[in-house]
Amino acid sequence: MSFSTSEQIASGLLKIGAVFLRPKEPFTWASGIKSPIYCDNRLTLSDPVLRTEIETALAETIRENYPEADCLMGTSTAGIPHAAIAAHLLGLPMGYVRSGSKDHGRNNRIEGRLEKGWKVVVVEDLISTAGSVIEVVDALREAGAEVLGIVSIFTYGMKAAFDRLSEAGVTNTSLTDFDTVTEVAARENKIRQEDIKRLKAFRDNPKDENWMKETV
Repeated sequence: MSFSTSEQIASGLLKIGAVFLRPKEPFTWASGIKSPIYCDNRLTLSDPVLRTEIETALAETIRENYPEADCLMGTSTAGIPHAAIAAHLLGLPMGYVRSGSKDHGRNNRIEGRLEKGWKVVVVEDLISTAGSVIEVVDALREAGAEVLGIVSIFTYGMKAAFDRLSEAGVTNTSLTDFDTVTEVAARENKIRQEDIKRLKAFRDNPKDENWMKETV
């Protein structure tokens, strides 16, 4: 059986615990929301095999979708190493956008070379509600860059993210997503097949805790 790149990366994320599904014992987000999924893509940097798969896929995605890119910009902090490695593979300049301007030196928010008019691709590790990545897009546009799009490792596929990205006029392309991860997790017996419906209910409305109710 052959698997897609999205499925292979989903399997890799599950294997190293970068994405962890626990529908019976939900995690609690900082917002207080109960979540059946925990995601920490920083762990991918510690796994040479998966790291190579991810960076190669990011570079290929950018090459295919944005061949005119002049520069890659990582989000701070998790997107920085992925932007750096992908930019190295593509032979492109790279920089990153801070969450806020420095309070010393030149008070930079954007680090690295960025010329006005440059066509830029933003590299992010994770898209949830898309609020933080849109702040990065706005900062780059204010600096005179043309943001071609966003490329990320994983997306929850939440409606809030789709709405915000649409309103900002920018498109995200993820290597893998919530639906693929849940399907692969069920296939690998990490969750039950019947858990998929509950997980997708969470994805569709994280504030509604009815997903936590067991189905018979």
